Amino acid sequence: MKNIAILGSTGSIGRNGLEVIQQVSGLKLFGISGHRRLDLLESQVQKYSPAMVVASDQELASSYNFPRSEVIRYTEGKSGLKELASHPEVDTVLAAIVGRAGLESTWSAIEAGKTVALANKETLVLAGAQVMKMAQESNATILPVDSEHSAVFQALQTGQPKEINRIILTASGGPFRNLNSEQLKSVTVEQALSHPNWDMGQKITIDSATMMNKALEIIEARWLFGLEPDQIDVVIHPQSIIHSMVEFDDSSVVAQLSPPDMKLPIQYALTYPDRILGPAPRLDFSQAISLELEPPDLDRFPALELGFEVARQGGTTGAVLNAANEMAVSAFLQQKISFNDIVTACREILNQHEFETNPSLEQLISIDLWARKEISKWIA
Repeated sequence: MKNIAILGSTGSIGRNGLEVIQQVSGLKLFGISGHRRLDLLESQVQKYSPAMVVASDQELASSYNFPRSEVIRYTEGKSGLKELASHPEVDTVLAAIVGRAGLESTWSAIEAGKTVALANKETLVLAGAQVMKMAQESNATILPVDSEHSAVFQALQTGQPKEINRIILTASGGPFRNLNSEQLKSVTVEQALSHPNWDMGQKITIDSATMMNKALEIIEARWLFGLEPDQIDVVIHPQSIIHSMVEFDDSSVVAQLSPPDMKLPIQYALTYPDRILGPAPRLDFSQAISLELEPPDLDRFPALELGFEVARQGGTTGAVLNAANEMAVSAFLQQKISFNDIVTACREILNQHEFETNPSLEQLISIDLWARKEISKWIA
């Protein structure tokens, strides 16, 4: 029996994770955390009865009247997240907090030597070199939850790391893959939030539309799999059935296929190395299936080139790109900037920053704050 803690249980990944734990044998929920959706967190407590609950927004939590229980430990704030992530009774941490906010708690889980089912790609975007070094020192295991990185990880089981020629990350292309540059200028928030294949939170859905999500995944893959940036490619695959591929030195390409549903990569990370019957849907091969693959248009989606640049440079660039993007996406959702402004703003802030090759965690947090202030000025 594995004790699981879910950091970010009220988000899309967290909710899917709860469903997996409920339906897969050998998994037991130990603790959950939520940020602002405390009513949903309360309903999850009532339904799943975890031993520990964290409300990470301390100000909201202090005024929210959780029904108290002698068998459930309630705690608040960042310290509560770190306590849950490193709790001695927890075997696996599903790190599902979106964005920069998930860095410290994920770091705590890795520092404590936990198995981390990583859905928070920003941890590796911000601090990939530092996180992987920490994992090596603490004997922590990092298992990817992003569908693309899970697919690569699964495909890698058929060969050896030294035999990898390249990995190919697939991208749906989002809702705008067929729009030209002129049409992209007038994209609305409502249009950008209408993803054709996936049901995700607002921030990730906008990232998919700009293809910044794929840019961040390029950076994540570089650190997670210890690859050189030129060993990573991206291909557009509108059906989101081929989740990614690995090409080995002998020219063999191994792919992982499944319906676009996050329960499968979540379950694989939580039950690895075992494959167990679970709630994920199956492909229906009694029906005709068409699978398209096409190269991405870097002119229409310049976020991809940013991803490759940051993967090549490393250092502080990941922290700057991630912070700038989070702020720009928020501004777009508030209709303060246009869709095309998101990547433009990220490029400008990235070009302005003072590059540091080997930053400490404290320096990365500092440069994150700097980038947020600078892009606030840019937006204003």
